[in-house]
Amino acid sequence: MDREVIIPEEMREIVARAGYAPAVKVGDTIYVVGQVGRTRNLQVIEDPREQFGAMWENLRIVLEAANCTFDDVVEMTSYHVEMAKHMDIFRTAKNEVFPKGTYAWTRIGVSELAHPSLLAEVKCVAVKR
Repeated sequence: MDREVIIPEEMREIVARAGYAPAVKVGDTIYVVGQVGRTRNLQVIEDPREQFGAMWENLRIVLEAANCTFDDVVEMTSYHVEMAKHMDIFRTAKNEVFPKGTYAWTRIGVSELAHPSLLAEVKCVAVKR
């Protein structure tokens, strides 16, 4: 089966810098790499609520580039620094964009992410309906 690399225009800089694709589509399945709360200029957003909001927006951009929405997500994994401290804020931001109860979700606490100020990262699998 052929695979298609998904690179939204907004993420060309990170692709050039980091050397990976934001998503890969195989058949009707889209594998989205970890998205974080950063600006288009790759600046990490310090405020937790704003960081999580930007993370979901970045995920939406990738899904949209693959002609999908949050409704197409079937599995999600999130990685958290200081998970207990930020989970309520994280969950509130998530619930503003994701439909409830339509996907499998695994949460994992970690000691650090790619940048010292990052508090969470989320990756997912979507199936285009």
